[in-house]
Amino acid sequence: MDAPSLQLHETLIGSVQRALLSHRPILTHLNADTSWLLQLPYPSDAERPPGRSRWNIVFDPWLTGGQSDVAYWFSQQWHAVASSVQTMAELNDLLREIERMAQLGALISGERTQDCFDQDSKRSYIDAVVISHEFTDHCNKNTLLELESDTAVFATKPAADLIRSWDHFRLVQETPPFSATDSDWRNTSINPLPKWLGISRMVTQSDALYYHSAILVTFDLQSIDVMGPSEVSTAAEAIIYTPHGIHAKDLSHLPSATPAIKTLALLHGLHDIKISVKQLNLGAHNGLQAQRMCQAKYWVSTHDEIKKGSGLITPFLYRTVLTLQEAIEEERRAKGRISDESELSDVREVAFVELSNGESLLLV
Repeated sequence: MDAPSLQLHETLIGSVQRALLSHRPILTHLNADTSWLLQLPYPSDAERPPGRSRWNIVFDPWLTGGQSDVAYWFSQQWHAVASSVQTMAELNDLLREIERMAQLGALISGERTQDCFDQDSKRSYIDAVVISHEFTDHCNKNTLLELESDTAVFATKPAADLIRSWDHFRLVQETPPFSATDSDWRNTSINPLPKWLGISRMVTQSDALYYHSAILVTFDLQSIDVMGPSEVSTAAEAIIYTPHGIHAKDLSHLPSATPAIKTLALLHGLHDIKISVKQLNLGAHNGLQAQRMCQAKYWVSTHDEIKKGSGLITPFLYRTVLTLQEAIEEERRAKGRISDESELSDVREVAFVELSNGESLLLV
């Protein structure tokens, strides 16, 4: 096992050991860019396959090799840092080992467990893949074709059409919209998702290509077993994944969603990237506005890897790199002193996290 894979192995195992006590989601960075693993614990009263404790979602997997859009002479990029796993099979092996540890932990703690140590080397532990855009750094054919054909794929329409053309996956679902006119997240729990989980998209309506959009993963981990007779279910939780950024106004219907949704994590980059005058990644200042709108408990940076590149477009790429503190200081200078009433104070409560390649975060 090479060094990046060993790092991910040790990080995931350590994260699971801590997570066993809390039954909370784990978010893992699979590369230095914008490939992610989200592990959601099954609610205690939910149906689950034998030997499983977590529902595993992979976002925008691109592990090895180059990526090119339009043509290689126009634009081509490679990871500057080797991905923490090199193949989806390697990731699946790690997830299988994690489940074995989870079952052992359940036995030690005295919790109920099904089919302890039910190990199947041919089983896929990757339940779904979510693709945010059709561009090959998000929708990477070589990486995706490593997955089993019965892996569920959720993708925006252009990406879904592209993936269907490969004739590999049995089920490719277009991510349904989450909008002001239909803000019930339960309507986004479509086949084959369990009823406690929904996957949808939010978009900037003026963006015909849905470039500035977000994936919304909503889940309700409450269960009858852990609630007293006088308690009622609290708000569902959500992860907002927006690798290029989404304008804050397009998140405005989230706080008034029915049933209520509480944003657990916002995945939004810090780097502002343009091609000439065309805005690509919206960067830290937009992230501040988005955070104020959704009030996430965690803000996790994404899609900020400075990749190796070549091609005609390379000289026209402009990247402004800001830390969160630098972005806040720029706003401070523009808006004046921060007070408790100032909108700048809204970012004080968020836990900002930059996860390196292979690192994990327990979302408590």
